[in-house]
Amino acid sequence: MAGVEGALARHQRLSLLALAGLVLLAWGWLLLGAGMGMAPMASLGPAGIGRAGASDDMMAVMMLTAGPWTAGQFAVTFAMWWVMMVAMMLPSAAPTILLYARAVGHRGGGHRPATDSFLLGYLLVWGLFSLLATSAQWRLSVAAMLSPMAMATPSRWLSALILIAAGAYQISSLKDACLRQCRNPAQFLSRHYRPGRAGALRMGLIHGAWCVGCCWMLMALLFVGGIMNLLWIALLTLLVAMEKLLPWGRATSVAAGLACVVGGWMILLH
Repeated sequence: MAGVEGALARHQRLSLLALAGLVLLAWGWLLLGAGMGMAPMASLGPAGIGRAGASDDMMAVMMLTAGPWTAGQFAVTFAMWWVMMVAMMLPSAAPTILLYARAVGHRGGGHRPATDSFLLGYLLVWGLFSLLATSAQWRLSVAAMLSPMAMATPSRWLSALILIAAGAYQISSLKDACLRQCRNPAQFLSRHYRPGRAGALRMGLIHGAWCVGCCWMLMALLFVGGIMNLLWIALLTLLVAMEKLLPWGRATSVAAGLACVVGGWMILLH
C-alpha cells in the first residue's frame, strides 16, 4: 500500500510540474512573438483605435494594408491562438486536472490516473476554439477590419459592439451556468467520471467545453485590445483565474461585465 501511495504522490508531483512547464513554455513563446514575425505589444487601451489616431473609422480602414493569407500564415496564426489559450486557460484549469489525478488514483484501486488523456481532451476543445478564432481573424483581415500591425480592429463601432456583447454575456445566466461547472471540480468529477483513458479523454472534452462556454467572449476582447497585446492577455488570464478560483468569482464576473459595457459606450460616445 505504501508503494502505491508513493507512486500516486509521484504522479501528482509530475502532473503539477508538467502543467507548470506547459504554461511557462506557452508564455515564453508568446514573449518571443509566437512565430508572428513581430514583437508583442503591451498597451491598456483599444490597440486598433489607438493606432488609428484621430481619423474616423472609414479612413482607418482605407489605410490598412494586409495582403492575402497563405496556408502557412493560417497555420502559424492557429498555433499562436492555441498556445495563447494554453497560457491563459491552463492555470485556472490546473486544480480540476490535479484533483482528477488525486481522486482517480485512490478510486481506481491505485492504478495510475490517465491525467495526460484528461489534459489532451481539455486542450483539444481549446484547439477547436483556436481554429474558429483564427478563421474570425482571417475574415476580419480580408474585410480590412483588422489592423495588421496592432492586430486589433480600428473600428469604434466593432470595438464597442464586442465590449458590450462581452459585458452582456458576463452578466448572463448562461455564463453563470458554465462558470458554476468550472468552479466546482469535485462536483464535476463525481458527475462525469468514467474509468480508463477513454473516460479521462471524455472528461477533459466536457470540462474544456464548459470552460469555452464560460470564457469565449472574454477571448473575443483580444480583437479590441490586440491579439498579441501581452498586457491584455495577462489581465484576461488573471480575470479568468479570479472568476474560477476565488470565493467571489461570480461577483468578479458581473463586475467585469459591467466594466465592459461601460467601456463600450465610452468608445461610442468618445
